[in-house]
Amino acid sequence: MNAHASIDVPAVPTSLDVVQDTFATWWDGLGIDDPQRRFRFETALVEIAANVIEHTRRADTGHGRRFMLDLGVEDDELVAVLSDNGMPVDIDLSAVTMADPEDEGGRGLALAIAALDRLEHRHEGGRNVWTLVCAR
Repeated sequence: MNAHASIDVPAVPTSLDVVQDTFATWWDGLGIDDPQRRFRFETALVEIAANVIEHTRRADTGHGRRFMLDLGVEDDELVAVLSDNGMPVDIDLSAVTMADPEDEGGRGLALAIAALDRLEHRHEGGRNVWTLVCAR
């Protein structure tokens, strides 16, 4: 069983393909036959990664924006930790709501929260750290 995978990529739209490919290889290595759980976890991960790519900003633009993704299994949980080198994000996850149906965007965080058993955000060591947890 391949219980761990990790990548470090630029925060650009094409990196979403790398996120999805890495997730697919990792998931397939786990041997979990649960398409619904896979869909929920992967959807949440892609939504958070897309938000990082679209919304994070750097103070020192010379080094470029990057994010790291670590996928793993801890006890009875599937865990994805996504961290970026962007400016601190000020967000209250408990206040996130679904956007109105006529709005073009604004659903990513709400979808991720609905899909996961736990979503956490903190700023630590100069990085935004998103922890996504799905119970096995």
